[in-house]
Amino acid sequence: MYLKICIFEDQKCDNFYPMTMTRPVFELRCGKTTLMEKIKREFPGAETIYFFREHLASVFKESVKDGLVNNLKALKDDILIVNGRLLSKKDDLKLEGDEEVAIKGEDIVYARVKKATMEKMLAGSLEETLKNLRDELSPKETDLTLIEYPWDLINENSEAIKEDFKALGNGIYGDVHPKCMILGDKENLYIAKTAKIHPYVVLDAENGPIIIDEGAVVHPFSRIEGPSVIGENCLILGGKIRSGSSFGPVCRVGGETEECIIHGYSNKYHTGFLGHSYVGKWVNLGALTTNSDIKNDYMPVQVYFKGEFVDTKTQKVGSFIGDHCKFSIGCILNTGSVIGVASNIVASGEPTPKYIPSFCWYFRGRLSRGAGFRRTIITEKRMMARRGIKMTEAYEKLLRQIYDDTKEEREKLIRRSRAKALLRGKYM
Repeated sequence: MYLKICIFEDQKCDNFYPMTMTRPVFELRCGKTTLMEKIKREFPGAETIYFFREHLASVFKESVKDGLVNNLKALKDDILIVNGRLLSKKDDLKLEGDEEVAIKGEDIVYARVKKATMEKMLAGSLEETLKNLRDELSPKETDLTLIEYPWDLINENSEAIKEDFKALGNGIYGDVHPKCMILGDKENLYIAKTAKIHPYVVLDAENGPIIIDEGAVVHPFSRIEGPSVIGENCLILGGKIRSGSSFGPVCRVGGETEECIIHGYSNKYHTGFLGHSYVGKWVNLGALTTNSDIKNDYMPVQVYFKGEFVDTKTQKVGSFIGDHCKFSIGCILNTGSVIGVASNIVASGEPTPKYIPSFCWYFRGRLSRGAGFRRTIITEKRMMARRGIKMTEAYEKLLRQIYDDTKEEREKLIRRSRAKALLRGKYM
């Protein structure tokens, strides 16, 4: 039996901008758990080796204590190498069996390799090593699910919740008020021991499971439709949580959500709509902030990535919001919007641009440099402290690198925004 697994991110991690600016692609959430957690769940006790962009390593090691990072020598063993974009389901991956490389198109999905072969094929990088293995072991095509873009996470979220629910099991262990209304089969509920459900809450499990994790509190007049996940220590305040919603730990959610993922430690406290979107960590969505997730002409939504618009081939696509973004009250987000890390959006009465780069302010209908790095970090440290978390030196250094790496793009778009504002007579 293979005692080691390797989880790696490939070049397509850039497709998940801006969420992967602050984490490896396999730390993205789908369902209750991250892509990494789904893979590791199948192999309890196995030693794990992670490969991803080196500048993320220090921050990753602060949160993930097990395993080795970017260590080629550790691969010299019987090993299962897995693409971190794999949406792993039960029994998708096998430790035992003949050596093989499974591919999907041009992408390696996994490789099961013996020690002798691994020692022979090992090269100066994981990318070269995988190429050698592909040439050596005659790859076979597989139908396993590789996530290509962030909207795939949204489209797969409901089924991923169902898979995570099967792994977790059902049961009502928490404090559920007698005046909580449960629709559908109670077997479709998991309510953790320290969770609390107030009176006049509706849990609608007719169309899928509902997971309410440890420490979560659901306040009166909230409605939750399955499949949905309310993560650890979340607060739901009069929310209309429609199917396909997943909230990571320590989120505060009100208003209406549909088919969306909030990674964790973010607030959507008040009235407003969030649909078909992925929201990073440490984001605050002000009261009445609302996003569009469908065009008036029902045509497929285009999303701006890496300097061009990508056709999602999907009618419903919301917003993709990087960590540490802040939205004032009354913001209106365009269909298929992409908002970079630590941007600050102030309502102008019009929909936001489809793309806002990292560390930008959008104010009075135009982009600006805003508060700059130092003042932005002071604000983020305050927000994190409110949740009892101190920003580490490594994390601040990562944010500084993101700020520096995005400067050229930011300045270019700010100049363009100013020119447009002058033409409209709005520049002040």
